[in-house]
Amino acid sequence: MEQKKEDFIFGLRPVMEAIEAGKTIDKIFLQNGLQGQIYADLKKLLGKHGLRANYVPVEKLNRFTRKNHQGVVAFISDVPFHKIEDILPQIFEEGKSPFLLILDRLTDVRNFGAICRTAECVGVDAIIIPEKGAAPINSDAIKTSAGAIYNIKICKEKNLAHTIDFLQQSGVAVFAASEKAQKLIYDVDFTEPCALVMGNEETGISKEVLHHSDEKIKLPIVGKTQSLNVSVACGAILYEAVRQKHISSLG
Repeated sequence: MEQKKEDFIFGLRPVMEAIEAGKTIDKIFLQNGLQGQIYADLKKLLGKHGLRANYVPVEKLNRFTRKNHQGVVAFISDVPFHKIEDILPQIFEEGKSPFLLILDRLTDVRNFGAICRTAECVGVDAIIIPEKGAAPINSDAIKTSAGAIYNIKICKEKNLAHTIDFLQQSGVAVFAASEKAQKLIYDVDFTEPCALVMGNEETGISKEVLHHSDEKIKLPIVGKTQSLNVSVACGAILYEAVRQKHISSLG
């Protein structure tokens, strides 16, 4: 099915012009095996702007559009991306206890939008996503978030494990939500500087990210259904954090 045209552009020259014009590139897909000078110029431009491409077979590009894409499709977003290295010092300077959310390879745009909506409502300072493997931040995500995406900082990072290391070195505890955890969400302190990690809809949090996290936590499940939708689970955990912060503020 062809994507909404406002979400993406295609063709070598149009994509290069969009990058040079400063458009926010959410994802860019390049056909495997492309050659030629213009393609080489595009790769050089990607490197100059710190953009990483996803190399895919032509069949995947054809699913985005049936028009002549020349082996290049780029998804654009009017939501600006940030770096957590820039955001975290600002949070501390404002005298706040950082409250962050890390989404490890969530792929469903509606889950992403719903989580952004809840996160903004509870006062999450920033949402961290990986450069590769994350849901596109497109019109569907924005609509599902009820516009909340515009009111929360989205940080796109190259390596989540390295990002977690940076957070920990900065005094931020990282809690990973996992069904295999022993500790319940009620047994950790969300009033301290912290980040919550939620994983992919099917495979959960990657082993590398789990390994780097400080604690694995879980929601209690008492019914026969063993898991919750990730956006529902995320909302439940975020509101436990809100409960703890509210009680702490009362002294």
